[in-house]
Amino acid sequence: MRSIEKKYDVVIVGGGPGGLAAAKGAREAGATSVLVLERDDRLGGILPQCVHDGFGLVHYKEALTGPEYARRARKEAEQAGAELKTGAMVTGLTKERVVTAVTREGLLNCRAGAVVLATGCRERTRGAIAIPGTRPAGVYTAGAAQNLLNTKNLMVGRRVVILGSGDIGLIMARRLTLEGATVLCVAEARPVPGGLERNVSQCLYDFGIPLYLSTTVTQIFGPKRVEGVALCRVDAQGQPRPETARRVDCDTLLLSVGLIPENEVGSKAGMAVDPATNGAVTDGFLQTNLPGVFACGNSRKVMDLADFVTRQGYAAGGNAARFVLGLPLEKMPPEQANAMAKGLPKPGIITCIRCPKGCRVMLGADGKTEGNACPKGEEYALQEAKAPKRVLTTTLKNAAGKLVPVKTSAGVPKETLLRCMDVVRGLPPIPEGLHCGKVAVSDPFGLGVDLVVTGDQ
Repeated sequence: MRSIEKKYDVVIVGGGPGGLAAAKGAREAGATSVLVLERDDRLGGILPQCVHDGFGLVHYKEALTGPEYARRARKEAEQAGAELKTGAMVTGLTKERVVTAVTREGLLNCRAGAVVLATGCRERTRGAIAIPGTRPAGVYTAGAAQNLLNTKNLMVGRRVVILGSGDIGLIMARRLTLEGATVLCVAEARPVPGGLERNVSQCLYDFGIPLYLSTTVTQIFGPKRVEGVALCRVDAQGQPRPETARRVDCDTLLLSVGLIPENEVGSKAGMAVDPATNGAVTDGFLQTNLPGVFACGNSRKVMDLADFVTRQGYAAGGNAARFVLGLPLEKMPPEQANAMAKGLPKPGIITCIRCPKGCRVMLGADGKTEGNACPKGEEYALQEAKAPKRVLTTTLKNAAGKLVPVKTSAGVPKETLLRCMDVVRGLPPIPEGLHCGKVAVSDPFGLGVDLVVTGDQ
């Protein structure tokens, strides 16, 4: 394999929202040469497979789908002057800040003035939670199932049980239902759901999907393909109560049981990681124990929103440039938490989703609202109480057979979602070359709402 030697001011490992923001931050702080190395064939990390909306409320002040957010982040890094390389698998990092990556052109050795690790996180698997039973086909992590469905148009199953009520699991419950699967239930070992109230409401309640709290999967049945699982109540200490076990027949089990920071590259170079979380340990400037090596986003600590990852990535990139230039480092931005409510929706309270404040609005019998900090909350609560609408997000094939993410140009009545998806499945391929924001299909549902492309082809 051909060996290529290069030198950069800043090398960034990972091309997700954190890495792309770090590239922009480094360039704007004065770094002359900035390289982003991404192992996938596309930039944006997990965002391109997240065709649902709700991203960007904090950073871009509007609701975006994952592909739309990724596109903006990529364009900002490009416009800042960073070099973005996909298909580049980083295999090594030294304390002297030499980054080694396997690329299409050969083995790339980059001598960097500073390095930013924006490597993100990975999902916990069945092995991490030790569910006993056979090892049949049909057990997926929620993110893997999301990738197969939203980027490859492959259904993972037809009768599905989901273990874990984090946002990815809740969103996949809705996505699979819209695509024609039956989601039998979501089981959560804790006494409260882990995801946002809005997702419990719009992903489960909208479709009548049961949520079983203080419940876990204790066994998987099936010699070749999943045939069922055992659901079991857990006690206050989280231990299964065998006498409550019952079998649920299904062909698929999705696991949404947590995320782990991915830090193999840094660890091999001697970077300190938190033994409890596997997150990179940094100081108040996002610098690790290795001088000139910085870490940000989910590689440090799993974060609620891509918006927060972006903010931290920008700061890490800026400090990487300052390190190279011999300038004082700047304090990292304060750690942020999602203001939107988590847990079970409360009767009589509507959580507004129009902005990151997530106001919990109470609607009185007289039609007046309380609890909203701005008119958006009142408008949303009144609509939700009288005629709730939802933005439908899905995918369509183009004439070349490529899957293209789309969304409705406005909300459609909640009760029409499944009917709209029946229409979507009967649509012919859309033209090639439609860019993000262009109309893919004009008013396919007869509701005055178009399907709009949300990702570049």
